[in-house]
Amino acid sequence: MLSIGIVGGSIGGLFAAALLHQNGREVTVFERSREGLARRGAGLVAQQELFDLLHLVGHDDAGRIGVVAHERITLGRAGQLLSRDPSPQTQLSWDHLYSVFRDLLPAERYRLGHAVSAVRPGSTAATIEFADGHQESFDLIIGADGLGSVTRDAVAPGQTANRYVGYSTWRGLIPETTLPPEAADLLLGRFAFFTGPGSHMLGYLVPGPAGEVEPGLRRYNWVWYRSLRPAALADLMTASGRPASSLSLAPGDLPQPLRDDLVLAAAEELPHQFSVAVAAEPRPFLQAIVDYVPPRMVAERVALLGDAAVMVRPHTAMGAAKAAGDAIALAAVLSDLPDDEALERYQAERLPVGRAIAAYGQRLGTSLPL
Repeated sequence: MLSIGIVGGSIGGLFAAALLHQNGREVTVFERSREGLARRGAGLVAQQELFDLLHLVGHDDAGRIGVVAHERITLGRAGQLLSRDPSPQTQLSWDHLYSVFRDLLPAERYRLGHAVSAVRPGSTAATIEFADGHQESFDLIIGADGLGSVTRDAVAPGQTANRYVGYSTWRGLIPETTLPPEAADLLLGRFAFFTGPGSHMLGYLVPGPAGEVEPGLRRYNWVWYRSLRPAALADLMTASGRPASSLSLAPGDLPQPLRDDLVLAAAEELPHQFSVAVAAEPRPFLQAIVDYVPPRMVAERVALLGDAAVMVRPHTAMGAAKAAGDAIALAAVLSDLPDDEALERYQAERLPVGRAIAAYGQRLGTSLPL
């Protein structure tokens, strides 16, 4: 039986783990977090690859647990309605998808508190080296460890660095009931946008943490892109107790005085409906926007998947779908081809897709005043 180690236990790693476990592979997922990742995500815009994956694992029902935005609207700085487009769009819950795929894997095959320090490719086996010094070898290792991937170095040594693009995204995920009525009346049930100098904002409803879609139990997901020079990003990380080179802040990482500054900036820069949504989030979190496209996605018995393979900007709303497509393609080639051919076929199929989505995201980014 093919033994597979997966570095990273977020949804990309779980997508691959669920499919490969279903196909009879011996899969073990290693996640560095000690508490797990439940309820750490926000909203996902539904894409076909995600529906395809849910069908393959027998959970079409999870793809129906979403909130429909019946139209897209654009707001002006004074909160006035500038445009409206009756284009329905469904938003899913990251939390619920994480739970669905986590439950498809036996508990002993998902190991928390396993920080990986390195991955070593090899002709007969690949090896994971852990931060505590021990090692484990597998027939195949999948790097699904996101933008800070340590697995990249096994595939593309010396070509693993993300390129920060000069802006970041602040995020919040709040109970819909915390929105004041004047904001709720306009925002709920719609996919809303605002664009201003150095700023781009959007927001939409997603299901509750357990997949609730009833009014009153859903959550409002807001995403605020802001220009942030590299030096300012480093200062923000340092002030938040993180290394200056960090690219993200988790909920709760931002000190209260800096959170207060963010709320004041929202009142100055955003339409009132959006600024009160920012103010309603006690623990905003941040992700620096970066680009990364590797020269390769595979090496000897090692493959990259999801953000570890190709970073795509969130403007595309295709990050989760790309990870799902990667997982589907990798599982398929491992079923149909000898091991020495499977990874090359996977790369030939998915690297052009990742490059195309990354280029699309870069074009979208240049269209914004960031």
